[in-house]
Parts: sequence; C-alpha cells; structure tokens
Amino acid sequence: MSSNLSRRSLIKGIIAGTAALGLPSSLSAFALEEETLNNEFVKLKGNINHSVARWCFSDIDIDTLCIEAKKIGISGIDLVGPKDWPILKKYELDSPMCNGAEINLVDGFNDFQFHETLIKNYTEMIPLVAKAGYKNLICFSGNRRGKTDEEGLRNCKVGLEKLIPLAEKHNVILVMELLNSKIDHKDYQCCNTSWGVALAKSLQSENFKLLYDIYHMQIDEGDVIRTIRDNHQYIAHYHTAGVPGRNEIDKTQELNYPAIIKAITETGFKGYVAQEFVPKNPDKISSLRKAIAICDI
Repeated sequence: MSSNLSRRSLIKGIIAGTAALGLPSSLSAFALEEETLNNEFVKLKGNINHSVARWCFSDIDIDTLCIEAKKIGISGIDLVGPKDWPILKKYELDSPMCNGAEINLVDGFNDFQFHETLIKNYTEMIPLVAKAGYKNLICFSGNRRGKTDEEGLRNCKVGLEKLIPLAEKHNVILVMELLNSKIDHKDYQCCNTSWGVALAKSLQSENFKLLYDIYHMQIDEGDVIRTIRDNHQYIAHYHTAGVPGRNEIDKTQELNYPAIIKAITETGFKGYVAQEFVPKNPDKISSLRKAIAICDI
C-alpha cells in the first residue's frame, strides 16, 4: 500500500472518529485541507462559489493566478477592473466583485465634495460591468471626517440614489464594503453592519447591497454568525481573512471558518465567498489551496 493511500485512509479514519465523538466539524475540515494539497485539480463540493482577491496575490502575474485558481476549483477573481476582464474570460473565470469606479477607500459617497467624480465614474462603469456579463460593482462610504452616522448616511443616500436607476436598468448591484475602523481603516464610516443595513433600507433597492468582510467585522463588532443570519438579505458578497493579522485562515487564528461558511450556506446564499487574506507562507498558492479546503463545506 502506498504511503499516500495510507495517509488518506488515516485522514478518513480521523474524520469518522471526530464525527462519532461529536467533535466540531472544523476538525475534519482542517484535516481535509491537508489531503487537498496532494491533488493538482480539486473537485469541490459545489455548495460555495469560491473566489480570491487579486490584490492579495499581486506579486503573481494574473495569468498564473488564474491557472492556479482553476486547479484549486476557484471560479472567480475579485477586485479586477476592465483591463483584466479579458484575461479572466480567457480562463473562463468570473469577476464576482468588480472595481475601478471608486476614487479610493477614504473619499466616498458620504461626502458631497466627491459626488460629482463618483457619479461620473459609476455612470461610465455600470454599463461596462453589465456588458461584460458581470453583476457586482464595489463602492465605499469613505471616511467620516467629523460627520455623524446620520449625516454620512444621508449623504451616501443622496449620491447613490442618482445611480440606482442606472444600476437597475443594467441589472448591476452597487455593493458597499464593510471595513473595520479600529485597526486597518481608521475613521471609515461604514464600519458596522447596522449602519450599512440602515443605508440599504433607506435606498429600498435590490441593486444596493453590502460586502460583508468577515475579517473586518470580527474586529469591529464580532458576533459574526448571528449578524449574518439576521442580515443576510442585505449581503451580496463575503470576504475572508484570519483574525488577528489578516493572514491565513488556518488554526493559528480565532475565527471558526467552517462554522461561518456553514451559516452562510444555511441562509440560502448563492453568491461568492472570496479569500482576501495576505499569505505569510512563501508558498502563497499552497495557503490559498488550504483556505479553499477549509471553506468548502
């Protein structure tokens, strides 16, 4: 018997044992991640649409990233603009969260001084997203700069209301990302789910939703699973990363990703979960492969 076959048999025995003992399913998920590394092309379960954020692997050329993503079973590359869409199409990969219309993360819709530029950018980009066959286009609240929650929300509503009819016409969803303001993006306004949901409710359109970044929301509000269950109808997309540090989502960090992903699937979510961690491992593709194995519940 080959050593590899023996190893697989051992892993299966461990998984069966954990199930019999009623131990957390995350143990079997972390065991499975090791076996997955031995397979060049991975067959996933099909319960999750997997993506990966381009910027986290920016030192890998995009063609190579696409090739490796396909091997792992990833079907989309996040945060890619029109310049790279033809490359994604060459590899039959989706662009689940498009970018390129935003100014940056700090100058957003909560400030009237940026509305003219943002409305011009998004008016040009929305039809391009639709023409390419994509759905989601990222946007940002911007930093508070002294604005109250109410003022920032009101300003965002004014700006976004001018774009919602165009988004509805082209069946494109404007997706505002939730970012933590405690560590990574100090002063960012859309830093908790309740604020984002309040904005979504005020706009009353299925063409505005939220990007729930699990890493960011664990830092700023915690209570991840309950928050997802209570607000899933306002969420179009998810991002992952390990807490603390924004690195691998393995056993070195505090979040139980198999449990979180299971909760997401139980809401009936049919969109994408994108890996947005910054690998510490020099073999970055190996870390990505492990992350997909952990999240493929």
